[in-house]
Amino acid sequence: MTITTSAPVAKPARVRRAAWLVLLWLLVLPGATWAVLRLGGWERGPLVQLFAFTPYVAAWSVVPAVAALTTRRWLTAAVATVALALLATAVLPRAFADGDRGPQTGVKLHVMTSNMLFGNADAAQIVQLVRDNDVAVLAVQEFTPAAQKRLADAGLGQLLPYSSLGPEYGASGSGLYSRFPLTDPGVRGNGGGFHQAYGTIQPPGAGRVTVESAHPLAPFAVSVLDRWRSDLQAEPRADAKELPRVLLGDFNATLDHQPLRDLISSGYRDAADATGKGLIGTWGPYDGDRIPPVTIDHVLVDNRLGVSTLDVHRVRDSDHRAVIAELILPRA
Repeated sequence: MTITTSAPVAKPARVRRAAWLVLLWLLVLPGATWAVLRLGGWERGPLVQLFAFTPYVAAWSVVPAVAALTTRRWLTAAVATVALALLATAVLPRAFADGDRGPQTGVKLHVMTSNMLFGNADAAQIVQLVRDNDVAVLAVQEFTPAAQKRLADAGLGQLLPYSSLGPEYGASGSGLYSRFPLTDPGVRGNGGGFHQAYGTIQPPGAGRVTVESAHPLAPFAVSVLDRWRSDLQAEPRADAKELPRVLLGDFNATLDHQPLRDLISSGYRDAADATGKGLIGTWGPYDGDRIPPVTIDHVLVDNRLGVSTLDVHRVRDSDHRAVIAELILPRA
């Protein structure tokens, strides 16, 4: 008697396919959710800190998209591709210079911002950067009395003799140095506790421009996020009825944070974004911390002014890099 049996069902293969599909969705869904939240500006709670790393998430999103397409998981691939496209649309333009960077003829003005990390940054190097790059306006944050003395000892006063200074112990101090006389100078306090020095300059041949050393509160804990958001909302908006304004400093926010984008949309352009340097990190591992670099130091320029170039420089003994931008002011 012959006994016939049916072929065994290939359960291991089915299990592997199901496991792979689950793994793909686990890889795709976080990026897709991130893309939707970024598109809507809905970062809240711990997401505020995480959103500073959106460029890294955009780069990672290539992996699940390629994996899903390669294995022909079409629904998963569609979701992954849309998420990748949304994140790329938000991030990639920062790596390319804008076609419109404002006026490109007029009076050149080199500005620089540097967070001094509780006043400990190398003052001599900051002064050397001012000298080597023909900087006419220097904004400093976390500016202390000791930092003020070291900058003076390094010869900053000979290069930038005019100033509006508010040194403070700790991280709240602010300073603004200028080659040109400062009118209406002052130092104002933010709701988050940091200070911002400001003043108005008039370079020869150009009109008056207001400059301010920006330093909103950092979103270091969920409990301070309301104050972080309020500080960014309280930053001076660009106003066509007022003097052109340049805000430069440590904004404690990237272009992936909605409050900063709202500020820029009032009539500014981000100098790094405009020149294709918007993905260069300015804060993170520079004092030894193992944090992927993110871009939280900015030069925001009134749309009536032009942006020519921007460079980022490491500063010893600071966790921030200095940002130097060449601006173009229309002739008076």
